[in-house]
Amino acid sequence: MSNAGVGGESTNTNTNNNNNNWRVFISSDINHPVSIRIDRLHGLLPSHSHSDSALPRDSENPAPPELFVQCALYIDGAPFGLPSSTRLESAGPPYSWNQTLTFTTKYRDLTSHAQLAFTVWDVSNGSNHTPVGGATVFLFNNKKQLKAGRQKLRLWLHKQADGKIPTSTPGKVPKHERGEVERLERLVNKYERGQIQRIDWLDRLAFNAIDEIKKKEANKPENSHLSLVVDFCSFEHPVVFQEFGANYLAPSPVTSTNEIVTVWDPEVGRTNPSEHKQLKLARSLNRGIVDRDLKPSINERKSIQRILKYPPTRTLSGEDRQLLWKFRFSLMSEKKALTKFLRCVEWSDVQEAKQAVELMGRWETIDVTDALELLSPLFESEEVRAYAVSVLERADDEELQCYLLQLVQALRFERSDKSHLALFLIQRSLSNIEIASFLRWYVLVELHDPVYAKRFYCTYEMLEDSMIKLEAVGSAEEDGFKMWQSLVRQTELTAQLCSIMKDIKKVSGGTQKKIDKLRQLLSGLLSELTYFDEPIRSPLAPSTLITGIVPQESSIFKSALHPLKLTFRTENGGTCKVIFKKGDDLRQDQLVIQMVSLMDRLLKLENLDLHLTPYRVLATGQDEGMLEFIPSSSLAQILSENRSIIAYLQKFHPDEEGPFGITAQCLETFIKSCAGYSVITYILGVGDRHLDNLLLRDDGRLFHVDFAYILGQDPKPFPPPMKLCKEMVEAMGGAESQYYTRFKSYCCEAYNILRKSSNLILNLFHLMAGSNIPNIASDPEKSILKLQEKFRLDLDDEGAIHFFQDLINDSVSALFPQMVETIHRWAQYWR
Repeated sequence: MSNAGVGGESTNTNTNNNNNNWRVFISSDINHPVSIRIDRLHGLLPSHSHSDSALPRDSENPAPPELFVQCALYIDGAPFGLPSSTRLESAGPPYSWNQTLTFTTKYRDLTSHAQLAFTVWDVSNGSNHTPVGGATVFLFNNKKQLKAGRQKLRLWLHKQADGKIPTSTPGKVPKHERGEVERLERLVNKYERGQIQRIDWLDRLAFNAIDEIKKKEANKPENSHLSLVVDFCSFEHPVVFQEFGANYLAPSPVTSTNEIVTVWDPEVGRTNPSEHKQLKLARSLNRGIVDRDLKPSINERKSIQRILKYPPTRTLSGEDRQLLWKFRFSLMSEKKALTKFLRCVEWSDVQEAKQAVELMGRWETIDVTDALELLSPLFESEEVRAYAVSVLERADDEELQCYLLQLVQALRFERSDKSHLALFLIQRSLSNIEIASFLRWYVLVELHDPVYAKRFYCTYEMLEDSMIKLEAVGSAEEDGFKMWQSLVRQTELTAQLCSIMKDIKKVSGGTQKKIDKLRQLLSGLLSELTYFDEPIRSPLAPSTLITGIVPQESSIFKSALHPLKLTFRTENGGTCKVIFKKGDDLRQDQLVIQMVSLMDRLLKLENLDLHLTPYRVLATGQDEGMLEFIPSSSLAQILSENRSIIAYLQKFHPDEEGPFGITAQCLETFIKSCAGYSVITYILGVGDRHLDNLLLRDDGRLFHVDFAYILGQDPKPFPPPMKLCKEMVEAMGGAESQYYTRFKSYCCEAYNILRKSSNLILNLFHLMAGSNIPNIASDPEKSILKLQEKFRLDLDDEGAIHFFQDLINDSVSALFPQMVETIHRWAQYWR
């Protein structure tokens, strides 16, 4: 089993010794999934298993066992992902599968203690699976090199493979038990991998001699062990373990050619023993009362203030950590210093950790937004995470809902299923039905995660048990059981809508025929959806009770997925319109709209209302969900039916004395909304913008939809710095008008306001690092750094204003015809 090379995905090492190049790949650069080929069983099967099911050693039993091999990946002693299995082999001895198993985990994600656990199962007794034997093997050897080529693993009879550290089923034969056959097989393995020089005439003699030795040794009773032969993936060069991001590679200072050669240094990224010892000594001296009264000098104070301004993504240097530790007592009155102090603690040192927890309890209480950082994967201490939850308890329900999506994701980083965070979220749900409804949906969607499904299922069960036990406060209030049932009916409703979409897809013909089928189903076979037996809480707005669907006001969008546009009756006599999609993952849209809603809140807290439209989005599954329908038209449709955006707005808000023939308020609304979305889409790196996903409401509010590409991802080449189309600028009177100047002013003001909350936004994205959202999951660290870059934290407010104005000018100049190649490319983006 071989892999010729890993191309740009790998890094190689090149050293020159006697004109022989030695190259290796770094494991953290290999983006290929882990794969293994199951070859065959070697040796005779045992005559009986522990379950007394007969397993033939020879021809005594005419019915051979039916065997398959199950392989599971373990990371640091814990199962990682789902196990893979071979096909069933029932032809009898010799058992040969010759089948490759591929895992979803990539080589770059492995740790040095990654293991594969192989179990051979016998299913000849029907549903009663019996383990023939199991073996566990590390993927990296003791020299931190990835094992390659053929491996013969000794099976522990009648045992299922154990992936713990240390394992009870090691597949590697102990040195004192290795015989001549094992030694020869290791040499053959090296020969097949090209590590032994090939000499044809000598090789033939050697292999004949090896075969003779194997025949003699096989007849000895001590060599009748049952083994599993597997093939590890072989790369062009040896693969050396290196954690992602830990090693910084630099070009070699000396080369014999003009080629740049990358040199791998195993020491880079590791702790310097002498520095670590010095740090321990310095801290041990300071553990007493020596530094309780220490005050930083002016220069040290400046250094501390510089450290406190670091974004949460920045790693503290050894000097930074030592400085914060030294003046920890004098920093206790500065709440912004706590998160940085906790990052400089050596948590493996029991005494130091104990002192840090004690100081944390006496520290000036931090803000809710900073507490989110303590729930990131960087902090494993249960005391620290419990402290963060205690701070979150001060947040009101409205603020908590702003972070709820991320807090559910943070459950992945907890050390137990019944963590302080899980219990806190459930407790708050019991007093707020909206939080309960959204918490239930957020957890429900994550049940598909193979790694954390158990944790989320435990949270779901705790929420269900807690709500059902809840008693009604007054006669008008529902008891807990009825409240829970009202949430369960939301799932039943979405299941019925999925069923309707399946029936509609079967209808041949145009969109109108599908609409007729939808209305026919709602009026006929599924008439119970027209009037619900009991009101159901709207999944998008749980405080709203819906009583049924209005068939004649429901329709289907002309699109490949045929999303439903449904009008629901509400209990108070009104209606609400939603879009239901099946076949599209809405979790990324849900995240973006949550960020738009949060940024809208942050701007309004600074008295800047930019008339944004944070419509509601809820993913109800991995490929389904609901969106709030906002009456509007796309810019593409508006421009095809009207001369311009202004001509469209004149239909709804005409004013002969107003600017461009519309009311001043309507134009102001349009300018503000354009500014708000220009800034937000720039910060979030929203891509794939075109006139069909820019929508305009009758009152002049512009807003964006469809967020399949964020954080700099864009399927189109040469995207402009800001997604600002020329039709928007023309509606403001052009780049020289006073209204366009006002637009730029709003942009710069909004940008600086949001920069003040950069830590909050970065912390929220850091909590999403473990999620399955496509544009984040591919490379979480890189995604967060891209987001951080957009804030330009190296600039002061005045510098940020100049930067953003230049950004706008560059984008706008790209929209109008000029004889410049770059401008031509940016203009092509909008076509």
